[in-house]
Amino acid sequence: MTDARPDASELSFDAWVEVRAAALLRFAYLVTGSQHAAEDAVQSALTRACEKWSRVRRTTDPDAYVRRMVVNAHVSGWRRSGKRELSVAEVRPTRTGPDHADAVARDDAVWRVCTGLPRQQRAAVVLRYYEDLEYAEIAAILDCTETTARSHVHRALTSLRAELERQEKTDG
Repeated sequence: MTDARPDASELSFDAWVEVRAAALLRFAYLVTGSQHAAEDAVQSALTRACEKWSRVRRTTDPDAYVRRMVVNAHVSGWRRSGKRELSVAEVRPTRTGPDHADAVARDDAVWRVCTGLPRQQRAAVVLRYYEDLEYAEIAAILDCTETTARSHVHRALTSLRAELERQEKTDG
């Protein structure tokens, strides 16, 4: 199997970036875990690589060299932003408000019940309550009358209430 990548020593910086930018961005995303951080790291690395292109393109593996620059740019950015762990003598609770775990668990339970609804009812509920659309807009999207859209939402909510009540009785 041959390597399809062109030899970097033969390419201008712009041509090399055109060929390798997507792969560098994918690599940076895997390193950083964030699209925004990946774009920043790649931009920083490419800026430095452009300044040193005559030396970079003569290395044994320019791709590896620039990938290392991406990693270094990410680490430098992380250091600059002050995301360091500091040890403290005493850990004090900072949250004085309610615990949000119950709300997350309830939302998860509702979503699991929603997945059991018929397709049209589930779509109507999502469009109404997640997308905040009016019944006329829902009807247009689902290709039905506004009355049918209302009926889908009403039936879905009735089913959701009944199932959630049933689950509360069996759990409680």
